[in-house]
Amino acid sequence: MKNHYAEHRFFWLTIGVICGMCLSYFWPHEPALAVATDRDGDRFAIATAPTKQGNAEAVFVLDFLTGRLSGAAINSRSGKFTHAYYRNLAADFNVDPTAKPHYVIVSGTVSLPNQGRAQIANSAVYIGEMSSGMVICYAFPFIINNAPVPPQQLMPIDRFQFRQAQGVGN
Repeated sequence: MKNHYAEHRFFWLTIGVICGMCLSYFWPHEPALAVATDRDGDRFAIATAPTKQGNAEAVFVLDFLTGRLSGAAINSRSGKFTHAYYRNLAADFNVDPTAKPHYVIVSGTVSLPNQGRAQIANSAVYIGEMSSGMVICYAFPFIINNAPVPPQQLMPIDRFQFRQAQGVGN
């Protein structure tokens, strides 16, 4: 009688494993996406942003002292930084970099149409500045290419005012 129960347990275990495998095969798969942002007090901040499906992320460094945003994308095929980006944020936000502007940086996924010959990456970098009260969205071009590409400016896509600029009104 004991053998009879052991045979049923094995049968049901096998059926459970097979059903679990079938279910996991047909279950929709969603890729895990992660971006990171960090800052060092009031000197600089760093953020990552996805480029294209199947390729590595780009990394952007925001220098608070100069108001300059610099970035680079590593190529998954060559293992080298093949793309470089830059932007003068102090000019975009119309702030004096010596007056210690207060920046924040974060990246997000976007699906923007290509602009001319530039193929836009699948993400954008959002920069906010407290004294101007603005957030600006920057896109960056990315083409999978093993050869280094000359440094390119980040493209401002749009901006919005989240609060009144300091020194205006009141």
